[in-house]
Amino acid sequence: MSLKRLLCAAILCLCFGGTVSFAQNATPNPAPAAAPITAPTPEPAAEPPVAPAAEASAPPAPPPASVAPAAPPAKAAASRPAATPMSGPVRNVVLVHGAFVDGSSWNGVVAKLQQKGYRVSSVQNPLTSLADDVAATRRVLARQQGRTILVGHSWGGVVITEAGANAPNVAGLVYVAAVAPDLHESTMDLMKRAAPMPAGQGIVKDASDFLWLDRSKYHADFAADVPENLTRVLSAAQVPIAAKAFGETVSQVAWKEKPSWYVVTTKDRAVSPEVERFMAERMGAKIVPIASSHLAPVSHAGAIADVIDRAARELSRQQ
Repeated sequence: MSLKRLLCAAILCLCFGGTVSFAQNATPNPAPAAAPITAPTPEPAAEPPVAPAAEASAPPAPPPASVAPAAPPAKAAASRPAATPMSGPVRNVVLVHGAFVDGSSWNGVVAKLQQKGYRVSSVQNPLTSLADDVAATRRVLARQQGRTILVGHSWGGVVITEAGANAPNVAGLVYVAAVAPDLHESTMDLMKRAAPMPAGQGIVKDASDFLWLDRSKYHADFAADVPENLTRVLSAAQVPIAAKAFGETVSQVAWKEKPSWYVVTTKDRAVSPEVERFMAERMGAKIVPIASSHLAPVSHAGAIADVIDRAARELSRQQ
């Protein structure tokens, strides 16, 4: 080989050797670049999200401690409004009838009160039980917007005694020749406080255990001061009452928490005037005596409307 060729070969070797050494020196540099890729792997070990995930499965025990206390207040808040009285004038009147009549027995009173500007509602009691009559009355009360005066005649007094308790929109009560029992007291309990009344002897029970008032005695013993032609209509349309109702007792007493008025019918032959006065005095009611038969809402509609009007005005002034 010539000298010239040897020099060329030597030069080529040097060039390739330099390239290889350069490549070997360059490979370490990628290693640092790879390091950032492998560096994140240790992070999952200390990854914060893992801890919360573990806590999320543990809550069943801790959270109740913080949530449980909040539940009772919610229930309490829901029950409070029911006991909170409303404010404003009394412009609503709800009338509750007694046995052996229906809501139409209040027609004369309704007309008089409407003339005075009141919004009047007359409940139609099914007279099938105390609970049913109370439910019917509460449905009507629930429709009243604003303060209301609740009025009961005869058996209707038992109904308003129960239905008017804890009713926030009931501002006061008016009893008209009505039965006003105390806690766990029934109509029969109160009637036993006096000798049997004439109307009681005209009450008959049918095969379904409902009580009716003998039509032939309706005028004389129930509505003596009502024109006979009208009592014939009333007796024909009378609604019988379940016999068990007179033995049912009240579990709440509205007159213990609401101002009350009581119309004592001094010529009553169905409920003893003496028992009426006893009930009125026991409840601390404002007593208004009227020389009327038991069916005062029919025979003395104007006078009964005036009592209700005076009661509503007085309650409105007390605001």
